[in-house]
Amino acid sequence: MPRGVATQEPRQQLFAAVERVIAQDGPGRLTGRAVTREAGVATGLLYAHFANFDDFLVGYAVDRTFQIAGEVAALAGRAGTGTVVGNLSDAFLAVPGGALLALTRLTAHRPELTAGVEAVLGAGNAVLRTIERASADYLAAEQERGRVPAGVDTEALGLAVAGLLHHVALTRGTGPAAHVLIRRAVTALVGGFPAVAAP
Repeated sequence: MPRGVATQEPRQQLFAAVERVIAQDGPGRLTGRAVTREAGVATGLLYAHFANFDDFLVGYAVDRTFQIAGEVAALAGRAGTGTVVGNLSDAFLAVPGGALLALTRLTAHRPELTAGVEAVLGAGNAVLRTIERASADYLAAEQERGRVPAGVDTEALGLAVAGLLHHVALTRGTGPAAHVLIRRAVTALVGGFPAVAAP
């Protein structure tokens, strides 16, 4: 990078590079040099913003966890509208695919990152736990409206939905075929629930 040329939003530029490196080469090849090379910036830029590479990865995981949480936060507000399958599927498919794929694969490869994220965002707020909680809260809200049967364990179902996303991101990626699979699986999990709001 030429001297004297400012880098716009350097953290986000580096975070986006993490996702490209993981998508292309997997988390095992993720290094500071690989990230800065992919971002097209000097290696020192990463260390100008983070104490070390582990600190950088925690920063990435916190940022993307927060981003994912923001996408699914409105799920409970959809209770009583549309269909349970449609609401869950639409919320999950709105999560940025690159972030979901990279974060899932990175934390599977480096599980110690979960503790780093929770140190910043609080216990139970790391990575896909936000999706698990949002799903369970949404299903409980639908249960109160009679659109999810009273006997359904909404917490366990929220865990199952988060597990589904985790598995698909790890094994199938986040492309169109994965989207179809997610809709099919969500339909299999909750497809028997009522399709319209209770009067």
